[in-house]
Amino acid sequence: MATSKAAKAARPTYRCTECGWTATKWVGRCGECQAWGTVDVAGSDRSAGRTAPAAVSRPAVPIGEVRSEDARSVTSGIPELDRVLGGGVVPGAVLLMAGEPGVGKSTLLLEAAACWARAGRRVLYVSGEESAAQVRLRAERTGAITDELYLAAETDLGALLTHVDQVKPSLLIVDSVQTIGSTDVEGVPGGVTQVREVAAAVIGRAKTDHIATLLVGHVTKDGSVAGPRVLEHLVDVVLQFEGDRTSRLRLLRAVKNRFGPVDEIGCFDLTGTGIVEVPDPTGLFVSRHEQPVAGTCVTVTMEGRRPLLAEVQSLTVPATAGGNPRRTSSGLDGSRVAMILAVLTKHCGLQVQQSDVYTASVGGARLTEPSVDLATAIALASAVRDKPCPSDLVAIGEVGLAGEVRPVHELAPRLREAARIGFKRAIVPAGSDLSGLDGVITVAAVGDVATAIRAALS
Repeated sequence: MATSKAAKAARPTYRCTECGWTATKWVGRCGECQAWGTVDVAGSDRSAGRTAPAAVSRPAVPIGEVRSEDARSVTSGIPELDRVLGGGVVPGAVLLMAGEPGVGKSTLLLEAAACWARAGRRVLYVSGEESAAQVRLRAERTGAITDELYLAAETDLGALLTHVDQVKPSLLIVDSVQTIGSTDVEGVPGGVTQVREVAAAVIGRAKTDHIATLLVGHVTKDGSVAGPRVLEHLVDVVLQFEGDRTSRLRLLRAVKNRFGPVDEIGCFDLTGTGIVEVPDPTGLFVSRHEQPVAGTCVTVTMEGRRPLLAEVQSLTVPATAGGNPRRTSSGLDGSRVAMILAVLTKHCGLQVQQSDVYTASVGGARLTEPSVDLATAIALASAVRDKPCPSDLVAIGEVGLAGEVRPVHELAPRLREAARIGFKRAIVPAGSDLSGLDGVITVAAVGDVATAIRAALS
């Protein structure tokens, strides 16, 4: 009986790292939040005990005596990366860069390491996915060979920390965090427990020694960072590297940033000799036609604080007899396109019930901002009526279900960017703040989508 009670008391408890749900045995899927691979052994219950006071690393001081200079950002050598980070890399900050396989994460970080090393600062690049020779070949191709760039191929956490002690870098790059494992923790590298332990150890060393750290993270099929959600909470900055494999354009977004703006964007061009910045990417998302083409309209979307011109294209063809009409979108939110089609049918009399409708953005841009609605509506109306929109016109505004056109934020910088590229006219929502735009561009303010279509296609 005593042995049975002791075994029962020693039985481990399993807890979900996402929501805290507990179970008496391990399961692959959490019974509360339905997440896979998040259930792990919980620490032994010590509800009767309390943590004893321990020695402090350094005494607490008044906030006015804390040196703010220690957290000043340092340029990475890549202006587009500095733009996304809010000015540069902060010493001791930990950045997590996630992206799909083959998008160019390693190429971008190797370029950042080379720029950092050329400034006379030491870099340690730890590769857990490639051998040192493979990384060297890529460095030769991209021109990243420099004396202050140190390279190590390791998959053991203890060996990684030893390299940090020996090299003493000011920048540490780990590619990737899911390939590093610790022999002191159960599980395979990439598992929830292993990723949490590796991240905690690397972050602790970065904060103690003021080492700027870049971690590469894998993503799941839905685009989220693989591993425990706590990983994104522990790091200071979360970057998302995006790009279509059929296009060379790559976009770097900040989805979390403790030191600067969130949702800022940087543009890069992935070439055969490395990755190149694109400081003025507007022309990539707009196609120039010799003659006006029906079914196209240009808009201006905001990516962080950067206005970008983008073209919306639409095509309507008769549906196959006896089949359901198709609604296909590429680069646009399909649900918003369906809503705009319903508004055009109800309030503008456009008949698209028996037509296949195709909508797309140019250059692989992903247009999810509501300000794109008005340009989408005009492009659809232009395609249905087979009447082209003027080539010097941009349309900016959100379309409501009642057919009204709603104002959008940051209208002035959008219009200034359109005027800089060469556009002469703009259709904007009525009631928008147009102060300071006299002489910049000719503006037509509209209150509903029917008026906007008449102004664009008349």
